[in-house]
Amino acid sequence: MRAPAVESAPMVEITVFDNGPCKVTGGVVLKDMTGKPFNLPNKDQFALCRCGNSANKPFCDGSHKTTGFQSQCRATPY
Repeated sequence: MRAPAVESAPMVEITVFDNGPCKVTGGVVLKDMTGKPFNLPNKDQFALCRCGNSANKPFCDGSHKTTGFQSQCRATPY
């Protein structure tokens, strides 16, 4: 008798862009401090602001392009 297939959880990936936002891909729920989920039109992909200048926080609105935001993060071994 074969064991039932195990369904794995969807993969969530966060990519930190040079001089830009964090792009989140994969099924994820984003909640505010009170636990209320944000109403996301596309729950499988969105960008979070890193520059602090977005008029639509916590989401990126492209403000980093006009404010001179500079940040380049690279992964390092533990």
